[in-house]
Amino acid sequence: MPGEILPAVDTALEHLSIIMNITWKQADHDVYVATRDGEYAGFVAVDGASHVLHDRHSRRLGSYPSLSAARSALESFGAPASAAPHRSRRPARSRRRTSPARGR
Repeated sequence: MPGEILPAVDTALEHLSIIMNITWKQADHDVYVATRDGEYAGFVAVDGASHVLHDRHSRRLGSYPSLSAARSALESFGAPASAAPHRSRRPARSRRRTSPARGR
């Protein structure tokens, strides 16, 4: 039927909306903050005619000509960090190396 969404397409769209569950709020006249599933995801700072995108660690991801382009870029950067595998670090003691030149 015209206008009917196929179940496979409907499922794919639902999955896509879960992955890109980003909410934007204007924090100041030139700052827009993104959250993904309630967690801080990054921000866009308007600098003249450019829109500078930063990730959740405030690392600069790029400069875009419009707010919508910057928002789309953040959504395309992939799954949230919580979905990434966690790598444990070794204790600091096992990372230290002593220099043979150092005396006691």
